[in-house]
Amino acid sequence: MAPFLDTLVAARKSRGWTQSQLAQRAMLSRTAVQRAESGASDPQWSTLYEMARALGLELMAVPTPLRQELEHFVQAGGRCLGHPPGVSAPLSIVDEILAGEFNRKR
Repeated sequence: MAPFLDTLVAARKSRGWTQSQLAQRAMLSRTAVQRAESGASDPQWSTLYEMARALGLELMAVPTPLRQELEHFVQAGGRCLGHPPGVSAPLSIVDEILAGEFNRKR
């Protein structure tokens, strides 16, 4: 199962919802939810979107180079660790990517 499907299943279970309850809240059939969660089918984007929406989640497309940094940021509760006074921080991955894109456009 794809990591985001694992996240959807975990979110449903953490709320104590059955697949039927999620289906009702997402305005989908129970079969659509069951097939998406089990990997028995390749679910449509709209199915995943509605499942996530019903669970209070947002699906995002994240550039691959940012994924690990974003995961660490989320795991840290949205906090970044600072540097001691007088120590400059290295470029962030975002700055590196933007600098690379800028240089390619020249």
